[in-house]
Amino acid sequence: MTAPKLYLNLYWHMHQPDYRDTLSGEYVLPWTYLHAIKDYTDMAYHLESNPKARASFNFVPVLLDQLEDYSQQFAQGHLRDPLLALLAKEDMNALNEEERYLILDSCFKGHHEKMLAPFAYYQCLHNMYTKLEPLGQSMFNYLSGQYMADLIVWYHLAWTGESVRRNSSEIQALMEKGSQFTLEDRQTLLRVIAELISGLIPRYRALETSGQIEISSTPHYHPILPLLLDFRSTRDAMPYAPLPHTLQYPDGRQRARAHIEEAQASHKQRFGKLPKGMWPAEGAVSYEALTLLAEHGVQWAATGEGVLANSLYKSFDTSELPPRQEYLYKPYRVSSGLQDIICFFRDDHLSDKIGFEYSTQHADQAVADFIASLEQIHAGNSSEKSRVVSVILDGENAWEYYPYNGYYFLSQLYAALSEHEHIVLATPSEIASQCRKPSSNLPLGHLPTIAAGSWVYGSFSTWIGSPDKNLGWDLLCEAKQAYDEVLREGLLNDDEQAAVARQLAICEGSDWFWWFGDYNSAISVSSFDQLYRRNLSNLYHLLNLEPPANLQQSISSGASTSSAANAGTMRRGQETP
Repeated sequence: MTAPKLYLNLYWHMHQPDYRDTLSGEYVLPWTYLHAIKDYTDMAYHLESNPKARASFNFVPVLLDQLEDYSQQFAQGHLRDPLLALLAKEDMNALNEEERYLILDSCFKGHHEKMLAPFAYYQCLHNMYTKLEPLGQSMFNYLSGQYMADLIVWYHLAWTGESVRRNSSEIQALMEKGSQFTLEDRQTLLRVIAELISGLIPRYRALETSGQIEISSTPHYHPILPLLLDFRSTRDAMPYAPLPHTLQYPDGRQRARAHIEEAQASHKQRFGKLPKGMWPAEGAVSYEALTLLAEHGVQWAATGEGVLANSLYKSFDTSELPPRQEYLYKPYRVSSGLQDIICFFRDDHLSDKIGFEYSTQHADQAVADFIASLEQIHAGNSSEKSRVVSVILDGENAWEYYPYNGYYFLSQLYAALSEHEHIVLATPSEIASQCRKPSSNLPLGHLPTIAAGSWVYGSFSTWIGSPDKNLGWDLLCEAKQAYDEVLREGLLNDDEQAAVARQLAICEGSDWFWWFGDYNSAISVSSFDQLYRRNLSNLYHLLNLEPPANLQQSISSGASTSSAANAGTMRRGQETP
């Protein structure tokens, strides 16, 4: 038998919730296009630059919807994102007070140390603002239209991917100029942004066609499937957690099916085929949820290490698990009648090192540590079967904390992995297909059942179980009951029904509940709280109903920025001591 190797399933998750107000079509927050020109662009570049490297990417359909929408906005010449529209504004001296506040409120957001301080002109603009901020509204007497033009240009330059800065002569010229940006300069920047966004889906499709990557999907609007199916699944990992007043989301199984089927249709339209695998939103699984995915032909899914530990306890009625390395480094088959599905479980330690620790280290040191960790896992393998390590994490939010948007870390990481004699970079579908073969050199475990949970702490505590999160669910359940009643009355035509179904699906997304809680900053909680309540209100308006008065009241307040325990966009797989 061939000597065992170490198979690495390196899997990047790409997701943004729907930031559009569906009634106006206007974007409320700019994060989709900003991550597009920085992170989605750079992540494709690193694979294109190293044809030997292999990785997998998960694209949530609601993110792809927005990328295509931005492309259409540029093609039609009508920008519905307020910040982009201001970048395109002809006369910056004609800005009204609301527009000036939007630029000032938006254009210093980012990691100061890595995204602002390295650029002297941008830092100068920030210094001017901090000196004048105590003046309040009077500061506008000193901040000219040229200041606003330079600030909005530098904000977008700072959010441009490192690969773009190194390869775009237009971006290089703007950065060298540094100040006194003209309308022509801003139009040049807009053209670059348009080209980057419109090229993203074709670039990733070409990488998959070449066999270098696999692209998977997520139920369309990123809902927590197990919670749509049954709120009580929360208690697998949190036995005493308080739940929403309604213990079952109304007609949740049908809603879960709709998200899965819409995702499959979206993926086939954009990438020419159905996805073989899915990352359930937030790695949230339950036996019922995995069974539902299997019924739809999904061959594999992935979740967190904590779910595996809880599932082993539940499946084999044991009070003690073997050493971690003996059960973690293999995929597992979960069976349900005639259907089964392969499940991958992330290595929390290695995944969180990329997400949280390596950004403070020199790229050489970080890559050496990662490779050494894999070599240690491989060296500890006494079996004839190769070990499978799944490193799964956010592919967009970590990089702003790295120097140069993670350019040196990712370049060196892919180079080291693709040249290593004992490490095989493989996609989940390749691993799942091989490990099913009786003569395979890859291991495959079996789980008779799954403990419900997510990649965060192995539970659903990030989305349910606290007063504010449960209130969010109660408000959604009330809206869903109103939705069901209006549809039963048959008063909506086909187009109206499609519009309300889409709006309901947006409200069912996981992100709103993620942000409720005092572990997030008050500023971030407020923006997502308002957007969630706006989405619920829009649902009532589309149903031709008056929104309840309680949607005018905030759901969650969050913590002060300085005391928030977490940056908000990312969390660790396991709680830190």
